[in-house]
Formats: sequence, C-alpha cells, structure tokens
Amino acid sequence: MTESRSREPASEPSGLLLEAFDPQLFRENSETALAKLEKHLSDLSIRGLELIDPEQLTRAARALMTPQHDTVAAFDEERLAGIIDLYIRTGIQVLSPGYMGRQFSGVVPLAGVIDFVSSMVSQPASFYEAGQLPNAVERVMAEELNRFIGYAPGRFTMVTTSGGSLANLTALLAARNEKLPGYWSQGASAVRGQPRPAIAVGADVHYSVARAAGVLGIGDAQLVRLPLNGRQQIDAAGARAALAAAERHNLRVFCLVASAGSTSVGAFDPLDDLADLAAEKDLWLHVDGAHGASLLVSDALRGKLRGIERADSLTWDAHKMMFVPAPCTMLFYRNRETALSAFRQKASYVFDEEQDIYTAFDSGGKNFECTKRPMIMTLWALWAIYGRSLFAEKIEYLCRLTGEAHAILRDDPDFATPHRPEANILCFRYHPAGFGGKPGKRLDGKALHRLQIAIRNRVKSAGNFFISKVDIDGVAALRVVMMNHRITTEHFRMLLSEIKRAGQDLIASDEGPGKA
Repeated sequence: MTESRSREPASEPSGLLLEAFDPQLFRENSETALAKLEKHLSDLSIRGLELIDPEQLTRAARALMTPQHDTVAAFDEERLAGIIDLYIRTGIQVLSPGYMGRQFSGVVPLAGVIDFVSSMVSQPASFYEAGQLPNAVERVMAEELNRFIGYAPGRFTMVTTSGGSLANLTALLAARNEKLPGYWSQGASAVRGQPRPAIAVGADVHYSVARAAGVLGIGDAQLVRLPLNGRQQIDAAGARAALAAAERHNLRVFCLVASAGSTSVGAFDPLDDLADLAAEKDLWLHVDGAHGASLLVSDALRGKLRGIERADSLTWDAHKMMFVPAPCTMLFYRNRETALSAFRQKASYVFDEEQDIYTAFDSGGKNFECTKRPMIMTLWALWAIYGRSLFAEKIEYLCRLTGEAHAILRDDPDFATPHRPEANILCFRYHPAGFGGKPGKRLDGKALHRLQIAIRNRVKSAGNFFISKVDIDGVAALRVVMMNHRITTEHFRMLLSEIKRAGQDLIASDEGPGKA
C-alpha cells in the first residue's frame, strides 16, 4: 500500500532548500563512511598508538577545511573521505590485538549502527515527550539488569548519565542531601557548629570521587582514606579504625564509597563487610562499579560483587565492559525515593506540576543533564537482539585471558606481579635479576620506578602495542587491560618480548635507571 502524504500547494514557498540536508546525499555519505569502517573492522594487524605531533595534526585538519565561507560550499567527496581517514588513523586502535592500554572498549558493531540512528533522529532523553522509546527502554534495562543486582522489585530505580564521573557525583549529591538535610538550600551553614561532613573512600579511589568532594562543598581534605589490604581492597577492620579516628578529629562521615573493579588494579572491595559497617554507622554506601559491575551478568563471575544488593547506589559503565559507545553509564538506587534527593528545584519550562502516565517516565528530575543523549538505546538493542550471553561470554573470556597472562608472568623470572588479577586488569613490572653484571642483584625504589616508565614509553613509541602504567605502593607498574576478544596469550607473549627488549636496551644504555 502506498502511503498517502499531504503536500504543500506548489504556489507556496517550500522553505530554505539546503543541499547538505538532501536524503540522497546522506545515503552517499553513509556509504562512504561504511566502506571505510568495514575495512577498519577487518584489519587484524597488531598496532598500538600512533602519536602525531599536535601541530602537524592541526595542519592536516585545517587542510581539510573548505576556504569558502561567504556562501555554502558545494559538497566535496574527497574532503569527506580525507576527514574519515584522518579520524580513523589517529584514534586508539581499540580493535587491534596490540591494544591493551585502557578501559575504552571496541564496540559491538551493531551498537555503532544504533548510535548512528540516535544521532540522526536526535531525541534528547531526559523527558519522555522528547525521547519516548529511550525513556521506556531505560526502565526495561533497569529491570533486566536488576535481576543480577537484587534490589527489591518496584522499590529501586535507575537513571542514565554521561559517564561514571557524573554518576558518582550525582550519587554523592543524593547521599549528602539525604544525610545532611538543609545542605542543598543553605550550603555549609546548615551544618555550622557541627562536625565537618566527610566521605570515606578506599586509598586508591577513582579521582572523580575526590573531585566530587570539592564540587559538593565537602572538600578534598575531608576525604577519609581507608587502608587497603594486600589485594588492594579496602580492609574492613582497618576501615573501622579509620572511621573511629575520623570521629575523634571532629568529622562526620556520611558516605562510604567502595569499588567494584578499581581503576588501578581492578580490585573488588568486600561489599558485604562494608555494608555491615555502613549499616552500623548509618552511612550511605555507594559502589563505584563503573568498570566491574558488568561482571554481574556472568554466572561465573557474579560472586565478586556479593553484597551489591545492600548498596544504596551503584555506578555502572556500559561503555566499558558491555562494549557500547561512550558514554553510557547507569546509576542505580536501592530506594527510588532517594534518587529525587540529588536535585531539589522547580523549573516550569521542563518539570510538570502534575504527573501523568507520560511524565512519570521523565528522568530529568534525577539527573544533572537536561539535554542528554539516548545512550541506553545501544545497550538495549544489543540485549534485545543477542541477549545476556553475548556480554557474559566475552567478559568471561577476557577475565580468563587475564588469568592466563598472570600465570605466564609468574613463570618468567624477569617479571614481578604485585597483585593477582580479579578481572581483566593486570599490573606487573619488568624486574630482571643480574643488574649491573652482579648475579641476583635487582633494581629497586626510584630506579625500578623509572625503568617501568621508560619501558612503557619505548613500547608506546614503537607503535605495535599500547599499554598503560600505574603506581602501586609508590612504584610504577606496567598495566594491561584486556578489552578485546581478538587478543590471545600469543599476543601477550609478543608484548612481553618487546618489553624485555626495551628493558634490556634501557639498562645497557645511557638512559638506564642506574645511570641517572
């Protein structure tokens, strides 16, 4: 059946006609991009990060810009091809087996397709009337994923935010307003004459939490750093002592932040023990699960988050271990009423005075953003089409691969491993014996620290592998994050060979750690 469409009378003006909006040109542009992206996806070569001098890259970008500005420039197919090529070439090669450096993930291709659609239909997702399907499926995905969290059905809620840092800030804002009534409207004067508000965190908490303390008016100096055990987890017994000491120093801790997959080493804090402590001290328990919450979808790995159902709030980045485009972060609350505590204000141009079946789906009152991308669409589409197992199988492979890489390191006397990986983040040091021609002698302290940094820079410059580094107990360690299912143990062995060559060259050269 042919669809009937009304047409404007031919005699009436048809508005501004711009070639840039032409549907046929849109198709041609899309086909150009798709052909180049298909080639990019098919490239299985081992490549790391090609760092280009910023001035050179700026010149290349300017060379691709039209010089015509007085009138709309005609479309230039070669210019578009050059822009796409430059964009692909200068990005982190997240789909290459040489990429082991960060928690940025290569996306499931279908998620990229859905993100493409989202960009074109342009539906801001904080209000139902502007983004109907995104708001509906936000609830669908909240219910789907809560099957693995374990909050009481009908009592919890979830809102999407643009990144884990914003989710952590929002959760801490809700915690502050719940535990310190009056702070939202009166500021610090609401607690004048009382113990200073403070937040308890693990010693290596993500920097976004410290940043949030400053934004919230709590102050970075009021972060109570809880001691870690040998597995880089919050030590529950030490945490109790630290909280007691904070109280003696006239601090009122109102929130405890735990990690489920810390950024540094991927450690999972003992959530059940910390929930006991939070309940005893009347603290809000927030879990930063930006990286590791995705393990919940795996039957084999879910136990690492035992006790998560007792957390008051949970940050979960789908753009990390659920392999969708960034940003796509979910912020869960155990009690849905507390989600409204974060922001207490009125704005007649967006917030309706009386709720109906439509406005009940609005999320604008629960998140900082008014114009927000419909980020949940990529995750929901993958879940709808492939189901849970797509995520579980890839996550389990990556964690198993990381365990196998750890075993390879343990068997090699030239390497030291400061921790046992709990998920897909692994830290290690090149630490050979026989330094300076003396059998059994090893580097330590500053020399060992400098060597790891120099190795990482050598490997990055070589362009075959991209790895990162982190300081553990004050000494740098090399860090890999297994995010790509194309990586095998053979690729990891190739990386170790390159690290050894770089390390041996550095030790023998004038750049060596013992020569400074």
